[in-house]
Amino acid sequence: MLDLAEHDNGNYIPLKDIAERQEISKKYLEIIMKDMVAGGLVIGASGKGGGYRLCKKPEKYIIGEILELMEGPMASVACLSDKSFKCNRKKSCHTLPLWVEYDKLVHDFFYTKHLSDLLEPEDDCPEEDTKVAPKSSAKSEDKAKTVKSKATSASTSKAKKSKS
Repeated sequence: MLDLAEHDNGNYIPLKDIAERQEISKKYLEIIMKDMVAGGLVIGASGKGGGYRLCKKPEKYIIGEILELMEGPMASVACLSDKSFKCNRKKSCHTLPLWVEYDKLVHDFFYTKHLSDLLEPEDDCPEEDTKVAPKSSAKSEDKAKTVKSKATSASTSKAKKSKS
């Protein structure tokens, strides 16, 4: 869908073009597009000049709706994803409130994002800020200092030997 939004010129976009740009097999993309057409996300046309295009403007597509249509419910546990699921522990489950809160966070996150948000530049999210630094311990820092110290000693010894 993002490819369709990025390359929208008012015409249908051939599936082979999308497949090439996205490095996805055309066969696999056909399966995905069939579901998207059935779900009313895109319009397809066959024949000369055929292909696919968005049904509406990118700012009208909500990411959460796209994900749920294509992937199913975003609920984290069975008792929340399937309303007909009968859980004998529901009344005494101490973790259920946690999962309810988590699912609300996920839902609210994806349902406030639009396809058009993905078209905008990512200047406000530098790559180095998105990486999580590993926790370091005093033990690992000491180990690193020891290795560095040994490497420095070894190179100093080699330098002394080469001068003699």
